[in-house]
Amino acid sequence: MKKDIISKDIIEAIAQDIATYLLHLDISEIEFVQQELLRVEKREADTVLLCKINGEQAILHLEIQNNNDPTMPHRMLRYYNDIRLKYRTRPIHQYVIYIGKDAISMAHKLDEPHLQFEYNLLDMHQIDCETLLKLDNPDALVLAVLCDFKGQDEKEVLAYIIQRLKHLTGENNHQHGHYMLMLETLSENRELKHTLEEVETMLRETSLQDLPSYNIGHKFGKLEGMLEGKLEGKLEGKLETIIEMMAFVDMPIEEVAEKLNVPVEVVLNHLNKIKNQHIH
Repeated sequence: MKKDIISKDIIEAIAQDIATYLLHLDISEIEFVQQELLRVEKREADTVLLCKINGEQAILHLEIQNNNDPTMPHRMLRYYNDIRLKYRTRPIHQYVIYIGKDAISMAHKLDEPHLQFEYNLLDMHQIDCETLLKLDNPDALVLAVLCDFKGQDEKEVLAYIIQRLKHLTGENNHQHGHYMLMLETLSENRELKHTLEEVETMLRETSLQDLPSYNIGHKFGKLEGMLEGKLEGKLEGKLETIIEMMAFVDMPIEEVAEKLNVPVEVVLNHLNKIKNQHIH
């Protein structure tokens, strides 16, 4: 992770989410450690956390890797030794999170005469992004960018993630900015930064029915019935979500009403209701 351009809080948030949603660790009482490893050249472990894992004092060391590095086992051993020299008693949990496009080929251990060493290696190709998307909370949505999209268009997935983050954070601009910065950071590690920028521009300029995320949103039931005029029965809840997401892409109220086949007054009433809910 690129610590030189992001804050300590963002690093900690990403690390905690990785531990919770990808590694399935019960992690708490987290303290970030700036672990500079000074040798002939300056090296830094990606993320080192003092924390509790399953209720016990421990150290969590995470490395996000976007290419197959044949020296990875030796690098991890070097990191282990430097961490151990500083923290003599705590158990060290080491994980390499592989997010590269090529099939993984790195070893997860060293087996040499008089030396056996191993660490955990998680291949994100094995994790379907839908698993995290279906959780439908901001932390899981952000992490989904690291997962295998299983053949789905990158722009489609990113557009869906951005729209759901906007909806779930509502008018809390600080919270929304926090998650967008996390998303941008991880997308850069995944080499999707420019694609993400293109999608953000598209969301500002494109009508909702033309967005690539319409299909994936329909799949997860978040946008079901949108723009089809089939709003029989109860409009509450679903209509609010539709209207709020349309407002996010700056669609005029009159056009929203026309697309939904409802009176303008219905749209205005629901927008006012949404605003009042955020205020209270």
